[in-house]
Amino acid sequence: MSIIRKRLSPEESREAAIEAARALLVEEGPQAVTLKAVAARIGRTHANLLHHFGSAGDLQRALIKHLADKITAQIGAAAKRARETDQNPREVVDMTFDAFARGAGAMASWMILTGNQDALDPILEAIHNLVEELSEDHAPGRMTIHEETLQLVLTALGDALLGGPMAKALGLPREKARELAANVLMASHKGENA
Repeated sequence: MSIIRKRLSPEESREAAIEAARALLVEEGPQAVTLKAVAARIGRTHANLLHHFGSAGDLQRALIKHLADKITAQIGAAAKRARETDQNPREVVDMTFDAFARGAGAMASWMILTGNQDALDPILEAIHNLVEELSEDHAPGRMTIHEETLQLVLTALGDALLGGPMAKALGLPREKARELAANVLMASHKGENA
């Protein structure tokens, strides 16, 4: 009995592969994001994915770009909502921490450790674009939007990689890093409104 595969457009094939790569990243970690594993997950061949991406590194870069674009769009919308309604920036903090906890932190670290640092360019570019967009309406305060972003991203990345064990070792609640990041943003926003 043979399995009849639905013919996908090139764009549908790329999207299916990127979604499968994202699922593998979350479930098994960055080392699991290989052409062979992704191909098996979507019922395609290794050669098919080579055709669409060229290499495992290119697939990983496409995954990172996809994650960066999606995450920064969500964070940007939350930041604008918080600014428009003068709300607590905790939603922005939670979205940033969640993004890194759900694979972006591990993927970024893995890329750096394997010498594939240029693969981080889509993340850095997406963050830069978001910051530039948000800084247009940023009132002067104690921290610039660039400083806030640096602090938040580095805290979220560190928390994704070491937050649980570090909080446990220090006898602190697991959510403490998020709380500290939110407090810094709140203090900065109060400085704007003073």
